[in-house]
Amino acid sequence: MRTLRNRLSRWAQSRTLRGLTPGPHDFEIRRNLRVPMDDGVELLADLILPTGDPDPRLPTIVIRGPYGRSGPVAGQAKALAREGFPVLFQSCRGTWGSGGVFTPQVDEQRDGIATHRWVRAQPWCTGRVATFGPSYMGYTQWAVAGRLQRDDPDLAPDALCLLVTMPDFGAITWDNGAFALRNALGWSQMMSRMIHREMLPLLLGMLRPDRRLLRGFATLPLSAGDVAATGRRIHWYRDWVTHERLTDDYWTSQSHTASVADVTAPTYMITGWHDIFLPWQLRNHARLAAAGRPPRLTIGPWGHSAPELGATAIGEATAFLKEHFLGTPSARPAPVRAYRTGAGQWHDLPSWPPPGVTGRTWHLHEAGRLHTGVPDGGVTGYVYDPADPTPAVGGPSLEPKQGPVDNAAHESRPDVAVFRGDVLTEAVTIAGAPIARIRFRSSRPSADVFVRICDVHPDGRSMSVCDAIRRVEVSGGDFQEVEIELWPAFHTFAAGHRISVQVSSGAHPRYARNPGSGEPAGSAATLHRAEQEISHDPARPSHLDLPVWAP
Repeated sequence: MRTLRNRLSRWAQSRTLRGLTPGPHDFEIRRNLRVPMDDGVELLADLILPTGDPDPRLPTIVIRGPYGRSGPVAGQAKALAREGFPVLFQSCRGTWGSGGVFTPQVDEQRDGIATHRWVRAQPWCTGRVATFGPSYMGYTQWAVAGRLQRDDPDLAPDALCLLVTMPDFGAITWDNGAFALRNALGWSQMMSRMIHREMLPLLLGMLRPDRRLLRGFATLPLSAGDVAATGRRIHWYRDWVTHERLTDDYWTSQSHTASVADVTAPTYMITGWHDIFLPWQLRNHARLAAAGRPPRLTIGPWGHSAPELGATAIGEATAFLKEHFLGTPSARPAPVRAYRTGAGQWHDLPSWPPPGVTGRTWHLHEAGRLHTGVPDGGVTGYVYDPADPTPAVGGPSLEPKQGPVDNAAHESRPDVAVFRGDVLTEAVTIAGAPIARIRFRSSRPSADVFVRICDVHPDGRSMSVCDAIRRVEVSGGDFQEVEIELWPAFHTFAAGHRISVQVSSGAHPRYARNPGSGEPAGSAATLHRAEQEISHDPARPSHLDLPVWAP
């Protein structure tokens, strides 16, 4: 029976992790191990042990997550076991049979520390421990790594494999002051259905548009969106909506950004240009690099849940761990491997951003022009109506389809100001995070400024490259400079193409619409039209600073 199960597992791996050859080991699974926490709660875990005389120098891998011990991450755990790694795959507090109540982020540090202490005391532990996992499973790694390194280094992980993740989920929930509605409510609905074992609605919601979720996106006040989307109150979602400021103790107690630089273990990171965590992951890469411990980094043309990312991550993480624990020579010619969009090429680089990047300023001009010359005066105005909010067109999300999207029709909307450069006579490549500085004013006390860069093709397609949003508290009636760091990019605008910049005041439901009143976002229910203006006067210029790369 075990032989048949392993054959089926190998076949499943070949289907789900395409391009990844299964390792030489079979495995056995010990299910539902009870791991005691410090408060007496027990969390369930599966232990996946490789058979066939694996190398005892390899670390035991710990994966902690809330999504169950089956599915894609379980497939990755089994693929690691096939490479000879013992793997403990644990369900977080309050999920999939584990005791306690699930409150995202809040318990992961104390539960993670208790789990690491327990793992190192087990007879099957190889004596060294690595952590692995994407998304929330990466957050659980960040929750313990720096804290243990500082307070109890003997328990600290000996290596980390951080996939499409970050150590501070508050920063993405309130992205520059704007509430990330689509991800926050969509994820909360999914987790609520998992906890209540509503498997049919969960499955159907993944296969087609979810009308209840769409209703939740349209519901005001924001704090009532959970009931509209699920029929029940979700305690953490309401906490998120009512804590707007990242300086609140609610968020700072869940953030592990401050301990990033304390991590001394070898670290592997992988992300994608369309991942929801990309900017923060690259900032944490930079923090470790500044501390003298640059991680191994791969950035591909992927979104958060791209199947290709999983196979690449397993292959690269396996090579990374064997390099550090077995002394296997590295096949990587450089510490950073990044895919350049627009050119369709991979590059091996000594760092990120790569050497050879210089800033180049492009100014917004009247009549929707964009070029490097001094602006010639005037303003561009538009009306933002939150009752008919500017829609989100593409952009990073948790949805399966992610990547560049044609904005040509979107740019014809009257609430989207568009500025286009001339046809390029030679290619322009950006490598890093563009900075937009928009001189802006609004007729309302609160407004959002959303900026997107597009690559306009000769056939008229205007393909998204990167974007970002910032919520603004409007002071007086004069123009104020709004600085926005856009999503990082590594992209070539080919000769014959044009660079385009959009400025608008929303991207719904990716971000919750700004009602314009300045009231608390969670309780505001009345919508106000806003008259917005962008200055391109020489004394009050609006411009875009592009990180132009010349290798």
